[in-house]
Amino acid sequence: MPKTFENITNIVLEAADKARKEIDADKISSYVSAPVEWPVECTVGPGLEGAIACETKIGYVSGKQGNLVYRGYNIFDLCAHSTYEEVAYLLLHGNLPNAERLSEFKSKLAEFRYLPKTLRLLMGFPLEDMNAMAALRMGTNLMRQHQTERDLMQAKVDRTKVISSDDDSVDTHEKVRGEQRAVYEFRDPKANRPARRKAKRDLQQAKGVESCYHLIAGVSTLTAAIARIQRGSLPIEPDPELGHAANLLYMMTGKRPTREAERVMDIALILHADHGMNASTFAAMVVASTLSDIYFSIGSGIAALNGPLHGGANEEVLKTLREIADPKRVDGWYASARKNRRKIMGFGHRVYKAYDPRARVLAPLADYLVNKSGDAEAKNLLKIASGLETRVVADLGASKGIFPNVDFYSGLMYSSMGIPSEMFTPIFAVSRVAGWTARVLEYMKSNRIFRPRATYVGEISRGFTPLADR
Repeated sequence: MPKTFENITNIVLEAADKARKEIDADKISSYVSAPVEWPVECTVGPGLEGAIACETKIGYVSGKQGNLVYRGYNIFDLCAHSTYEEVAYLLLHGNLPNAERLSEFKSKLAEFRYLPKTLRLLMGFPLEDMNAMAALRMGTNLMRQHQTERDLMQAKVDRTKVISSDDDSVDTHEKVRGEQRAVYEFRDPKANRPARRKAKRDLQQAKGVESCYHLIAGVSTLTAAIARIQRGSLPIEPDPELGHAANLLYMMTGKRPTREAERVMDIALILHADHGMNASTFAAMVVASTLSDIYFSIGSGIAALNGPLHGGANEEVLKTLREIADPKRVDGWYASARKNRRKIMGFGHRVYKAYDPRARVLAPLADYLVNKSGDAEAKNLLKIASGLETRVVADLGASKGIFPNVDFYSGLMYSSMGIPSEMFTPIFAVSRVAGWTARVLEYMKSNRIFRPRATYVGEISRGFTPLADR
């Protein structure tokens, strides 16, 4: 192992050791549910909060313990000893790859990073004036055009051969009942569909695991290309000798990354790869459940991530740190923010009521990169961040369960690599596409279209008033 990688691994292991001293490992397994026996009773709040929509073996989040698991592996172990490629394979296939499988997977990613036709189409749009996430969503759709014939008239699904499930199965005033298995089953939509000779069958059908590979590789290429185009530069072709994280940095900056930057970006991608049934994951799964293809599904995930309540908090963290400007102003700024009930970005989480395990890793890595860079402004912002964390945790940690989340230090880390803040959320998507695709594939094995209901609270018997009398 290179000395640089060893240093970074030790940083992760130290964070893991600190976390494990605070986590009761014996309690973690007690939070994991047994297989669901449908129908299931649960308390559901607005926005489907608390609703159980499906079973999964992909990822587990313990908000009380501050623990994150992918396919049974603790996130700290994966960050210390694995790579993003291995983790993406794990999420999709259920097991870590052996050397042969990993080599095959890397070769596929290297092949699929080349998107010359897609980039040519994408550059026909005014990307300089577009939100980077909007450009990424469009690019994902353009990727699709070269891999599927689903939009052609002769490939249209015969709707008489699928069972419709978009109607209300029961009156809205009746009690909902669940079923032990998916009631709505679909015939294979590829039956009697014309094949395209040059396209691999599962890519042409926009389904199957190679479509997932294509998206994992392609979203990275698109993100890097968008970053360069928006700064007035031309896209750079991927380097087949570089891994996934290194290629992302290389295609964005035009320079081969340092070993430190490569490894830290790799860990950042691992940390963001999956995180429960969040809004973007749910959006992707809802679209897939209609038997739309996986490219549209991932585009929906990107669209959801673009929302300010889901992605982009790390951009706001940097704005906050620059607003504070001086470590000596932290106490006064925080007191004012509390008095005015101002939301402090980068703290608290919908799930975690303990220290976010991802932030435990990113905090010391940000410190490592910033201090190694020697950048005076970055060092100043890091001191401000450290002071603000101390102040917030002392005030709200024990009483409210509010601690730094994954966004608090990630922006500092990306910024130290020379990445502009508008690209922080697209990088989130570069990582999360592995989790999105894995969960879509898992759900489609026993697909049932998502069909929640709304409780009607309006009037029932209003009389109609003619237009002239209104």
